[in-house]
Amino acid sequence: MSKNLVIVESPAKARTIEKYLGRDFEVLASYGHVRDLVPKDGAVDPERGFAMKYRLIERNERHVEKIARAVRKADAVYLATDPDREGEAISWHIYEVLKERKLLDSKPVNRVVFHEITKRAIQEAIKRPRPLSAALVNAQQARRALDYLVGFNLSPLLWKKVRRGLSAGRVQSPALRLIVEREDEINAFQAREYWTIEAITGHESQEFSARLSVFDGKKVEQFTFTDEASVRAAERVIADTAAPTAKGAPPTAGTRGVLTCAKVDKKQRRRNPDAPFITSTLQQEASRKLGFSAQKTMSVAQRLYEGIDTGEGTIGLITYMRTDSVTLAADALAELRQVIAGRYGAESLPDSPRQYKTKARNAQEAHEAIRPTSASRTPGSLRRYLDKDQHNLYELIWKRTVACQMIPALFNTVGLDLAAGPSPSSGLVFRATGSVLVNPGFLAVYRGDRAKAIEEDRDRILPPIEEGEHLILKDIASEQHFTEPPPRYSEATLVKVLEEFGIGRPSTYASIISTLRNREYVEMAAKRFEPTDVGRLVNRFLTEFFSQYVDYEFTAKMENSLDEISRGETDWIPLLDEFWRPFSALVERTESSVTREQVSQARILGEQPGSGRPVSVRMGRYGPFVQVGTRDDAEKPLFASLRPGQKMDRITFDEALELIGQTQAGVLGEDPRTGRPVSVRVGRYGPFVQVGTRDDAEKPLFASLRPGQKIDEITLDGALELIEEKRIADANRLIQDFDEAGIQVLNGRYGPYVTDKKKNAKVPSERDPAQLSLEECRALLAAAPARGARAARKKPAATKTTKRSAGKKAAQPTGTTAKRPAKRKSKKKRGQRGSATRDTSV
Repeated sequence: MSKNLVIVESPAKARTIEKYLGRDFEVLASYGHVRDLVPKDGAVDPERGFAMKYRLIERNERHVEKIARAVRKADAVYLATDPDREGEAISWHIYEVLKERKLLDSKPVNRVVFHEITKRAIQEAIKRPRPLSAALVNAQQARRALDYLVGFNLSPLLWKKVRRGLSAGRVQSPALRLIVEREDEINAFQAREYWTIEAITGHESQEFSARLSVFDGKKVEQFTFTDEASVRAAERVIADTAAPTAKGAPPTAGTRGVLTCAKVDKKQRRRNPDAPFITSTLQQEASRKLGFSAQKTMSVAQRLYEGIDTGEGTIGLITYMRTDSVTLAADALAELRQVIAGRYGAESLPDSPRQYKTKARNAQEAHEAIRPTSASRTPGSLRRYLDKDQHNLYELIWKRTVACQMIPALFNTVGLDLAAGPSPSSGLVFRATGSVLVNPGFLAVYRGDRAKAIEEDRDRILPPIEEGEHLILKDIASEQHFTEPPPRYSEATLVKVLEEFGIGRPSTYASIISTLRNREYVEMAAKRFEPTDVGRLVNRFLTEFFSQYVDYEFTAKMENSLDEISRGETDWIPLLDEFWRPFSALVERTESSVTREQVSQARILGEQPGSGRPVSVRMGRYGPFVQVGTRDDAEKPLFASLRPGQKMDRITFDEALELIGQTQAGVLGEDPRTGRPVSVRVGRYGPFVQVGTRDDAEKPLFASLRPGQKIDEITLDGALELIEEKRIADANRLIQDFDEAGIQVLNGRYGPYVTDKKKNAKVPSERDPAQLSLEECRALLAAAPARGARAARKKPAATKTTKRSAGKKAAQPTGTTAKRPAKRKSKKKRGQRGSATRDTSV
């Protein structure tokens, strides 16, 4: 029996650590979070000091039971989850579960932290345990409560005002705003014409170009020349000025004139290496160099951190990958200097180790940067133990870390000012630049994105030219350009701007991006984010009615406040209270005063020829659609869904009429069974086939097209097949039909039920629904609540403005759960929110 129990998050981490600690230690995994907020309203209760109600995560219950059995037999418990506030919260939840089960008694419970999974680091951590940090736990509780209060209030509001299945988040929504605003910039962009003028010249056998930098004694700016006419006039002036009229000018046969070297600038330039990786920069570089998504980068890095079998046992190859610190441990710096001296020579080392300062706004816990646990493990030596993705990412981390401790790259740069004509003071000057790489320094190991410009410069070596020397002007080359709109965000650039604004944290960047994609708020076009129509609509709703809560500065200040809590500088309850009071009032005000019509953001495109009815594009519960007419017209409106690729803000009037036209001209033939017309058309909820018309004595039959079927590919036989499938499905759904009473017994998603179209009543499990009498059906319906009444019985704690008296006790830092008040009044029920193995709620 092991005397000591160590608890970590993942089984891979557990297997690695257990090998380092010996027989006196047993290591078990919790498989991520063991508890989360109850997935319903009231999980965070503002009226009871923001008390939070937790429950075990179902999929991890068996792992908790295994831990509980091991705790009973152990003499001491070590909580060894990740070294950030998320890891601290997981440890605290495990501790609370064990304490509630009275399994700890007087057993010592220790918190141990480490930033790399190596034998030395693990054994050192076990020797230096500490208590659980209430400050880190409180910071995580506050973040989780904020995410819940925002999600449980805004998401149901979106369901009601826009469409079901949508969500809003404290950090996700500002990120969506960034993407939408960039798209708005692109759409509003007006291209401007500009021209550049270059001189083609040469010295001896080497030809090179120089760009016009001074014209008529004035500096040439980007928009100095904006049309061809002005350029041609400038070319004539240049040619006239460059004409060799002075004594000593070179021959002019076959040339346009002469240039005179007015100035030579020679400098040495140093390029310092980049800092070692933090989470955001690793995600950016892995995206640019390896094509990895942020989520894939973190998944591969997690595996490298938790341990790989290298033939001599399993060992963690990199340090903890969720960090915003660029510092390196002293022993790591010493090993790096040894590796550099051995592989690249002592001359590649600076006099002392390089020290870097964190630039990230609101940087949190002072971890190490992401680095190899041992620089002596080169990518080549590990190739056979790693798969392709693992090797590529490890190589990227190794090279960046080694390079950050090397000398700078050294360049000799030269700049030439070439005056038109034989005089060096003509008022027409061309500028040529070039550089020579003298010492590659860190570039021998790692070339980041900044090295692209370096490479372009070093490939352009200018010939040796002295001041006053004449050169032949071989030609004048002018080129037309147009300004380009700002590019859409890629994963790399979005992570960078999120970091710059202080939005989110290293653990949340990947989940922010995946949430936006999973909710279909954005789509990828050439590996860049483009907002969808529903993403635009959600952003417009939030920026119009909840502008403060998607404000970049507000979000960053909130992150800063959470950091202050994690450092023990402030309490978490006042922060939540300050946030909740105005937010809850705004939610209730918006819910009661804003209509779906206001949110749908209908755009009038024109009037339908002939009828004069308005043609508009708008968002509905099932996506964007075109509508002809209004609900107030005597004639029913016409609807047509937008095709894939069509956008609400881009669809034209003619395209909308074309879509509507398809809904009107779709008669395929007659139904051989009834003789009624069979048609195919597009409605508000998508394409469908129809048998009969609304004017028939018998009601029309409708059947939706299958996913992937196109309206222009449906034949009569195909339409009849869909109708027959619908007839069979309806027949199977109907158990009994008391037509004279307007009551039916139906098979539903959750079992048989009775309905009169006003109320639904579940059939008791002991009764056969096919044997129910009309009187029994009426009795069941009479006892059933009216539709919507269940939702109106309770109002979630997260929707009522808190009015706590000053003397009311707030929640304790340990987050002790509190019972919900016996009765609550409400207008409606809020939505639900799930949980994740690792809590990265956004």
